[in-house]
Amino acid sequence: MYWSAPIERCDEYGQCGPNGNCNPYVVNDIDCTCLPGFEPKSPTDWYLRDGTGGCLRRKGVLSMCGNGEGFVKVERVKIPDSSKASFDMNLDLKACEQECLRNCSCMAYSSSDEGSGCVTWQGDLMDIRTLPDAGQNLYVRVDAIVLAQYAKKPNYSLSNKGKVAISLVSVLLLFLVFSLVVWWIRRKRKGKRRQNAHLFGQSTGSAYLGHSSRKTDVDETIMNSDLPFFDLTTIAAATNNFSVENKLGTGGFGSVYKGLLSNGNEIAVKRLSKNSGQGTEEFKNEVMLIAKLQHRNLVRILGCCVQDEEKMLIYEYLPNKSLDFFIFNESHRADLNWTRRFEIICGITRGILYLHQDSRLRIIHRDLKASNVLLDASMNPKIADFGMARIFRGDQSEANTNRVVGTYGYMSPEYAMRGRFSVKSDVYSFGVLLLEIITGRKNRVYYHEESPDSNLVEHVWNLWREGNALEVVDSSLGELYPINEVLRCIQIALLCVQESATDRPTMSVVLAMLGNDATLPSPRQPAFLLQRSGDSSTADGANSVNNVTCTAVEAR
Repeated sequence: MYWSAPIERCDEYGQCGPNGNCNPYVVNDIDCTCLPGFEPKSPTDWYLRDGTGGCLRRKGVLSMCGNGEGFVKVERVKIPDSSKASFDMNLDLKACEQECLRNCSCMAYSSSDEGSGCVTWQGDLMDIRTLPDAGQNLYVRVDAIVLAQYAKKPNYSLSNKGKVAISLVSVLLLFLVFSLVVWWIRRKRKGKRRQNAHLFGQSTGSAYLGHSSRKTDVDETIMNSDLPFFDLTTIAAATNNFSVENKLGTGGFGSVYKGLLSNGNEIAVKRLSKNSGQGTEEFKNEVMLIAKLQHRNLVRILGCCVQDEEKMLIYEYLPNKSLDFFIFNESHRADLNWTRRFEIICGITRGILYLHQDSRLRIIHRDLKASNVLLDASMNPKIADFGMARIFRGDQSEANTNRVVGTYGYMSPEYAMRGRFSVKSDVYSFGVLLLEIITGRKNRVYYHEESPDSNLVEHVWNLWREGNALEVVDSSLGELYPINEVLRCIQIALLCVQESATDRPTMSVVLAMLGNDATLPSPRQPAFLLQRSGDSSTADGANSVNNVTCTAVEAR
């Protein structure tokens, strides 16, 4: 795309409705504000950042016809819609003010050009917006009370001294409340920093992310996480004191429990086992990392609990468990027709693409598999478990590690054998996962009697070369699937599991291939990580495993 319009929300006509001003340069606030003397027509819509209903005069407005009213200047704005305005090019700005003041129906005035000429408006003021470096001054008619609030001298038009006193008391009360809020926020942040220091230490961010103690932008982003902290008593009450009935599952890190907060929200609590030798580093990594990731296809973290010897992560609760519960289960596999499976495939693709390309940090997941894809109530996929994830700098394409972690069957060959990982490592794992979704079989399950050690990737590759790839399609789908679309997904999967990382497509290319019918390249030989027994070489070079041993492999 070379050019598009409108560039900002405020460029749209009437974005903030009648008597509203659209200001996109207000930090952490709604774009729409009401003109002086006005208030939102619908406070509910205004709170939801919908200002199209505009603004009305405030309740209790005094008469604005010869009753001490005046004008408040609104600076640097695009003046209102002038299709119904009145013009007089012979009046200067001062004369324009007097002219508008004499006309009780006049709601605002402005100069027509560089201080000369007069433009006046009657009725609602429409399509106003603040400009950064240009714009004109608009003078809005207000009653005496509002005028006094904007005047430098509060007694400009207030004859009642009591009103001045009330205004001063109101300002003092607001200042006191503001001071108390600031004190409370600072106190809470100090407590959070103490918890972070206890959990991570002073240099955890730089030590884990980089090979240098120098602070980087990535370090600062992670260590300044705003992840909420939950009290242990709150989590214990939500999970019925971590009862067996609330237990959802167990992993190398510990157990996961279902919980119900006092406000009715359901949560999933990932509790790090006290005796687990695995999980402490992963817990730190996930706390620092996932709080910065926001995408509809990533599991949302709600907070964490670090108290006494307990370390827990609190996630949104997803009622349909994980993807492997469906595709590897005979009784539940039929619940996923092809349309639903294809939607899950596309959702996973978008989630990984966000991690690799669109998020603020470039993330390599390193443990993408069916059990780490959770399903919400609408069967939308959400990628979970970022304990193994690693962060790349913007200019970094790959990295090496001596600690190979992950799950056999999903590891790319360059990662499993040499500890080298990149975005293409996740692409390989995605290709294996795609084949599992299509076939309903695990990659580590063996097939033919003729080749008892063949894994799913090799099995599909052999059938693809023979032109019989549809034989691997999950039998629970019956004949109710689009043949061309399924064959296309199988071919994309084989492109993703090619032995050479450079031959594999990126996730942006994968998403494009899933979304159109363009001709796909022919896949090259995949990587087969399961060694055949008794013989390290096979015909056609089908086995890519060499005799190099892995260093400190920790399979999950």
